[in-house]
Amino acid sequence: MEYDDNRLLEMHGIVKTFPGVRALQNVDFFLNRGEIHALMGENGAGKSTLIKVLTGVYPKDGGTIILDGNPVVIHSPSDAQKLGISTVYQEITLCPNLTVAENMYIGRGKGSLTNWSKMNADANKILEKLDIPAKANMQLGNCSIAVQQMVAIARAVDMEAKVLILDEPTSSLDEQEVEKLFGLMRDLKALGVGIIFVTHFLDQVYEVCDKITVLRDGQLVGEYEIKDLPRVQLVAKMLGKEMDDLSDIKGEHDTYKGLDAWENVYEAQGLVSNSGIKPFDFYIRRGEVNGFTGLLGSGRSECVRAIFGADHVLKGRTKVNGLGTRIRRPRDAMKHGIAYLPEDRKIDGIIGDLSVRENIILALQVMKGFFKPFTKAQAYAFADEYIKKLNIKTASADTPVKSLSGGNQQKVILARWLLMNPQYLILDEPTRGIDVGTKVDIQKLVLELASGGMSITFISSETDEMLRTCSRLIVMRDRKVVGELSGDELTQSMIMSTIAGGE
Repeated sequence: MEYDDNRLLEMHGIVKTFPGVRALQNVDFFLNRGEIHALMGENGAGKSTLIKVLTGVYPKDGGTIILDGNPVVIHSPSDAQKLGISTVYQEITLCPNLTVAENMYIGRGKGSLTNWSKMNADANKILEKLDIPAKANMQLGNCSIAVQQMVAIARAVDMEAKVLILDEPTSSLDEQEVEKLFGLMRDLKALGVGIIFVTHFLDQVYEVCDKITVLRDGQLVGEYEIKDLPRVQLVAKMLGKEMDDLSDIKGEHDTYKGLDAWENVYEAQGLVSNSGIKPFDFYIRRGEVNGFTGLLGSGRSECVRAIFGADHVLKGRTKVNGLGTRIRRPRDAMKHGIAYLPEDRKIDGIIGDLSVRENIILALQVMKGFFKPFTKAQAYAFADEYIKKLNIKTASADTPVKSLSGGNQQKVILARWLLMNPQYLILDEPTRGIDVGTKVDIQKLVLELASGGMSITFISSETDEMLRTCSRLIVMRDRKVVGELSGDELTQSMIMSTIAGGE
């Protein structure tokens, strides 16, 4: 086979097997110099496994890795780093208590003999070269998440990374920060760095990438030039079925028609919490799906945290099923049949070292009391019911939840709250960072639950997702409610003009 001088990385026939699961089946992946290459697929498709094989986290069970035309063996992350393969993860792995320069050179100096002034000067040089808005002596924890990720990239570049892997780098960034990151990626591309970009945001793939490789169920679907693959086809290839651009899923479900459909399950007047939101009024009817929408930082999450008692409520009146009540903490909300899936599943949701089963029964066990544990048979029955109902992909109910893909972790948290059989379910970014297929599953489940009489508040950064699921939207700007939309008003343009124009 003739060697292509522009080819930077070749992965041929990669195989990786875990007990009972063939995670990768003869997968090929190729990366050129100066190329931004999207690695796409549903959660569980094999993206993370392929990256972990490339970076030495997992040993491969078969296949060949070729870098710069030479076969290489990668036993550990340090092997990968020495070969010029660096990864920047979604969760920042740097030290916020250290300076920017210290983070860039940690583990690379010579202890007490470190030349601090030279280190700071070198750091400032590369920060300036990459146009990163930070100084060497700034404490990293005082920088935005976007800048912290750029510092992690700067560290990789200074270590002469040939292959840079960006794993969901934009999931916590706003639009301006994403643009800044894309500018940095394009600069690195011009320097000849090969970038593997893992994301669930389709718009971003089409904005910044040159090629796409799609995986599904541990197998290669194909490699495509960005210009040759319209996004509808990309979604179809990821899902393994044709799909009409995720159009109208509302039409597939009936609205709730119970005699109590007009009743307010929950209502609040002048609610204020310690998070800085302005006083707001809110209600939700039985069987309704409504949502809070607005730009990042508008106060969407703070509103639902106040409703659930996750933030300290300073003033305001609330009613549940028409009766005045005070919700001071989450346990009070749970007693009134209110459940809450939080925005950050890693911090506020899953308990990684516990099993899928233990995570599913957790909320119900809290309400029952830990001195009255469920029998083993009850716990397994609950877990098995929801693993089947939500199609959670796991080897067993005893699998540690941290080993599941992001989308399946999200389904475990959803199962936890559905097991409580709540009358009112709050979902804050339930589809963030998960694949298109699981997003549609969750959206359909929301509408199905509502048609059965459950009230649901749905929050998503993707307005098209809100429009597909909600019948009423509360619009926010600067931590204040500035409008409410329903019926024919539920359009992208009306949402944007309401955010821009206020009441």
